[in-house]
Amino acid sequence: EGKGKRRNSLHDFKKTGELMLIKVNKTLEVKTKLLNTTEQCAKRCSRNKGLTFTCKAFAYDRVTKRCHWLSFNSLTNGVRKKQDHAFDLYEKKDYVRNCIIGKGADYKGTISVTKSGIQCQAWNSMIPHEH
Repeated sequence: EGKGKRRNSLHDFKKTGELMLIKVNKTLEVKTKLLNTTEQCAKRCSRNKGLTFTCKAFAYDRVTKRCHWLSFNSLTNGVRKKQDHAFDLYEKKDYVRNCIIGKGADYKGTISVTKSGIQCQAWNSMIPHEH
């Protein structure tokens, strides 16, 4: 990245057009605010600025220019997808990616079995292998 150039926060998100997530589980959190651009929404989600939860996704209403920050994504239990022409859904790639990059230290996905189908060892377990 060149000197003086700012990185676009949207690069950390996977976009799905015309889709909104509806929470069925009432404990999941959402915060909304009027913002002019998806870049502003992405920056706030990435930094968790002004949010009481870890932002995993946001939906941008193109009609009202309202950002909906979400404590969940499309893979979360208690969530359903809804086609909506006004919205674009942006999910943090770290939470929807099904692959490990590098040593996997930042992996936040949901895969819990090896390539051959063996259940992964829990992080808090020293059995069968020590860390």
